[in-house]
Amino acid sequence: MIAKFASRLSLVFCVGLMLGLAACGDSTANLSKVLAEKRARPGGRIEPLPDLKPYESFVYDPNNLRSPFQPSVITSTAGPRPDRGRTREFLETFSLDTLRMVGTLRQAGKTYGLVQTKDGLLHRVVPGNYLGQNDGKITAITESKITVQELAPDGLGGYMERDAALSLVN
Repeated sequence: MIAKFASRLSLVFCVGLMLGLAACGDSTANLSKVLAEKRARPGGRIEPLPDLKPYESFVYDPNNLRSPFQPSVITSTAGPRPDRGRTREFLETFSLDTLRMVGTLRQAGKTYGLVQTKDGLLHRVVPGNYLGQNDGKITAITESKITVQELAPDGLGGYMERDAALSLVN
């Protein structure tokens, strides 16, 4: 019974294979026609290859070159430096772009800036206070902004002063 089933299955497979091959006959005629048209076209001109430059060798002489393990630029020791002995203030733990100026307060002839941290707490600041992570010292407070002077690394081992500000947020 299994042999009878296997012979019928192989017969069905062979018939299906012959029908599949018969269906492919028409598409090859179209393919042959398209290929004949392509071959009948005149050939194009091929551009010549560009001239190659000869390889220039490099002889490494460690006596005449700087060590790759030494800095290529002399580090800057002059100029402004952060005071590492100074006690850090609370607002120096926040990045300057996360702090917002929300107003000013005048008490006893002194103007305070009101700075809000990202957690929503308000802090009073005066010129001379520090804020931001780049040793930003407050230099002036007006009705609309708090001016800060930061010490940012210059990439050469030194520091440069740059001005920043917190503007009043409506």
